[in-house]
Amino acid sequence: QVQLAESGGGLVQAGDSLRLSCSGSGGSLSTLRKYAMGWFRQAPGKEREFVGGIGAFSDLTTYYADSLQGRFAISRDNGKPTMYLQMSNVRPEDTAVYYCAIRKVGVRSRAVVDFTSWGQGTQVTVSS
Repeated sequence: QVQLAESGGGLVQAGDSLRLSCSGSGGSLSTLRKYAMGWFRQAPGKEREFVGGIGAFSDLTTYYADSLQGRFAISRDNGKPTMYLQMSNVRPEDTAVYYCAIRKVGVRSRAVVDFTSWGQGTQVTVSS
């Protein structure tokens, strides 16, 4: 079974940029490349929220939450079992624990229930 681990979070200032990574282990690169994946975030006291998704390497189509207004971009490494979330012009409301997961349905879902193999999350804190 594939295990996912997020990294790259930290304390940043509003307006900064940072890149989060989601690395896979416990499976071959060729196996992980077959999965569509997604990023979610969860702030204290709130439900887990969809950030964006990306297709498998046969597709690589990306889609995002409307509220992000083009500030985030998802990509996948061509040679490593890694997915990235590039965050630009971050805002205090972006403060949350960010999670990556594997999508288990073929449609471009935004629902938590359609994802699996969640990582442990990485904390992003944005100061004003």
